[in-house]
Amino acid sequence: MNIIINGANGRMGRIVSQAIEEGGAHSVAARVDWSYAAGDGLSELKQYQGPADIVIDFSNHAATASVAEYCAGRGLPVVIGTTGQTDEERAQIEALSKEVPVFLSGNMSLGIALLANMARQAAAMFPNADIEIVERHHNQKLDVPSGTALLLADRVREARPEATIVVGRHENGKRERNEIGIHSLRYGGEVGTHEVIIAAGSETITLKHEAEDRGLFAQGALAVAEFLAGQAPGLYDMRDIVK
Repeated sequence: MNIIINGANGRMGRIVSQAIEEGGAHSVAARVDWSYAAGDGLSELKQYQGPADIVIDFSNHAATASVAEYCAGRGLPVVIGTTGQTDEERAQIEALSKEVPVFLSGNMSLGIALLANMARQAAAMFPNADIEIVERHHNQKLDVPSGTALLLADRVREARPEATIVVGRHENGKRERNEIGIHSLRYGGEVGTHEVIIAAGSETITLKHEAEDRGLFAQGALAVAEFLAGQAPGLYDMRDIVK
């Protein structure tokens, strides 16, 4: 595949670019990043109109409108790895998915996809258990909670649709029965650790995923791109990968 990388100068964009170069199965059609000055590269997607098969977007959720316009105009599938989308941006993604295949996930790890499925199953098996999610990331991460923590909470809510998500605990008061608590820690160079704790009274189950190297997210994104290339227009996520 010939891949356009949007957000190519960011942390994940550079890792994806390196993975493509080292893997040999795909090629980089264009590297696009808002930080590129004239002569250093392309600063906007619309500047590239050459051959391409797919866009991988690791830029910022604020670029959603421009990504949607570009992919719709060129009929290109897109893998969106950004997080923190507003309701308006989410609506733009859903509208785009009616025209081209769109893959949206706050985490491209196959291990996280498995963890999410296990969390949903555990929530269904222990309907009265307290469930807490703890996520750890490096001290430069902007969004709180992480997109992955929200993904995990959403999977738990598939088994508990009445549950409410509580981010942190800022005041005195007992824990309510239908809460899903999310707690965010930020320190050092932590790549990413997520725990789902299911406390059923007489027993506690802890499901945990630790990312050791960001390269796993790049490999996941490329696996997703290969999956998406043969799909019909629609909105896909990690649940479609692990079916």
